[in-house]
Amino acid sequence: MAAAEYQLGITPVKVDALPAEGVLINQGRALIDVSSNWQKNKTFHKVVQTYLRPKIKGEPANWWCRVSEHGQDEATFDEFWDKLGKNKGENEVNYVKVVKKATLIKQISPTQAIWSMYYKFPPPVSPRVFTVLQTIQYKETSPRTGLIVSIPVDLSPDPELAKKEEKGVKARYASVELLTELENAKIEWKMATTSRAEGLIPQFLTEASMPSNISHDVPGFLNWIKTLRKPEGGSVPVKDQTAVPPSETAPLFEEPSDTDTNVPLDANAVAAAPITNAPPVA
Repeated sequence: MAAAEYQLGITPVKVDALPAEGVLINQGRALIDVSSNWQKNKTFHKVVQTYLRPKIKGEPANWWCRVSEHGQDEATFDEFWDKLGKNKGENEVNYVKVVKKATLIKQISPTQAIWSMYYKFPPPVSPRVFTVLQTIQYKETSPRTGLIVSIPVDLSPDPELAKKEEKGVKARYASVELLTELENAKIEWKMATTSRAEGLIPQFLTEASMPSNISHDVPGFLNWIKTLRKPEGGSVPVKDQTAVPPSETAPLFEEPSDTDTNVPLDANAVAAAPITNAPPVA
């Protein structure tokens, strides 16, 4: 697909006409670089600032962003990148409660892969499936950065790949994540996303719940990292990395009160489960 033909968003791309890696990286970085200039929204968990860029003509959903900074005691740059920049889909199963399965559909290159993510919710909500192409870029030059761009993919042109896809209501999202090692040794974690739950879920509910739900990823991830560290610090070997259920670990963050969300309590009950880079569903 030519660069002029693709625009980063939630319209699925055909698996036989994927945009070039460079196009995705350039568009993803351009988007995330201006995200802090979007409309400031609420702050969650005391450290996660959210932003909104309302949809423009031709777009089916708003763009949302969250930004947070973290010290080495929470997670090092290498720990962030090891879990977000490598096997990201598989790792999300460990810290996002509603992600029950991640299937690697195809490893296209060392920096690009297709994942199918299976999300399960309490009845009567139907499971959702997000199938995405993930493209990564790591830069060693100072400041170190790691970029992850995810876009929805339509596997129907390739029946063999389509057989591997999880079953459920096909939802979609696009996201851009940027890790930056700051001069003060902290790590800045930015994530911008746009999504649709599809099915019978009204888009207004998705949009209303997005700020709080994307913010949940931060404590979810950091609490998981905490379970992987040795008591004296550092990470345990890969073979010993077993996630501990959230209820069995002391959280680094407390859950927000009802006033920390943008939707009424009854709507939050419907959209209670936090979802990484994707909307709550009901």
